[in-house]
Amino acid sequence: MTPRVMTPRVPPRLVTTLGPLLSAAAAAEALAADTEPDDLAQTLWLRLAEDTRAAGPPPDPVRWLRDALRAELRRGETAPRPGRPGPAEAADPLQPDPAELALTAERHRAVRAAVHRLPGRCARLMTAFLSPRDLTYREIAGELGISQGSLGPERSRCLGCLRRMLAAEVAAPDPWGKER
Repeated sequence: MTPRVMTPRVPPRLVTTLGPLLSAAAAAEALAADTEPDDLAQTLWLRLAEDTRAAGPPPDPVRWLRDALRAELRRGETAPRPGRPGPAEAADPLQPDPAELALTAERHRAVRAAVHRLPGRCARLMTAFLSPRDLTYREIAGELGISQGSLGPERSRCLGCLRRMLAAEVAAPDPWGKER
C-alpha cells in the first residue's frame, strides 16, 4: 500500500473570495518586491493552505491576505535571490572593494617607480618622505645630511618635478596635441 501524501487544501469559498484579490495584490506588489507576480501569488496560496490546515479558515480573509502579503514582502527583503547577494554575502561597507585596492596598489607602484627616476637628491628625499617608518623632518634632515629648514622648499621642488613626470606619463593629449 502506498502512503498517501496529504496536501493542504484551501476551502473553495476562500478560493472564490480571495482568488481575484490575491492575484491583483500579487501583481501590484511583485514589481516593488523584485519578484514574479505568479511566484508571490503561489507563495501566498501555499501560506493560506498551511494556515488553514493549522488553524482553520481565517475569520477575515481580506485582512489575512493583507497581513500575509506584508509578511511575505518583509521576508523577501531579507531573503537572498539568485544572482544577488543576500545579507550574509553583501559587501561590507567597511571593507574596501578589491578592484579599488588593486587600482590603488598600481598607482602606488607607478609613483614609487617615478620617485626612483627623479634627478639628484629628489629620489632620496621623496623615498624618505614615503617611508613606512613615518619619519619626522628632523630624522629626514639627519638621514640626508641637509638642514631641516631646507626640507620644505626642497620637497616642493621635488614634488613639482614628480608631478611633471607623472603628468607626461599619464595625461592623455587633447585632440590638438596639448596635454590636459
